Amino acid sequence: MAESVVLDPVDLHLLRLLQNDARTTYRDLAAQVGVAPSTCLDRVTRLRRSGVILGHQLRLDPAKLGRGLEALLSVQVRPHRRELVGPFVERIRALPESRTVFHLTGPDDYLVHVAVADMADLQRLVLDEFTARREVARVETRLIFQQWDCGPLLPPGQVAPKPAEQA
Repeated sequence: MAESVVLDPVDLHLLRLLQNDARTTYRDLAAQVGVAPSTCLDRVTRLRRSGVILGHQLRLDPAKLGRGLEALLSVQVRPHRRELVGPFVERIRALPESRTVFHLTGPDDYLVHVAVADMADLQRLVLDEFTARREVARVETRLIFQQWDCGPLLPPGQVAPKPAEQA
């Protein structure tokens, strides 16, 4: 298990701001946090080097890309052995419909978030890419009606200041 990193209130504030908008300039970050831009740059660089900040992602609207139907696929693989798991995960990750793959405990081995064009596309994906595989014993499909992003990820017991609390 990776070691956690000790973060002070300035680090937490920076992380909250960057999670809300990763394109915020160092000058704007520094002004919002109340530190010099050079200090801000040093802090963010340290957070990257320590592995707290893993990268930057561009979020896209699946519906505007012709993938307006999203679903969660619960997948049971049998037998659940390493020589089958690796190739299965790599194949699923390579599918353009796959958004996220989770390896789970419990009755289901994987939870796969997919985005497809429509119900026929979802049926094709499940039948041709999942249940057609020898190692897949069962697939359950749950449609996603709506989803919401939650607050910034912070260490346990840490609370970032709310926008109204900022100076």
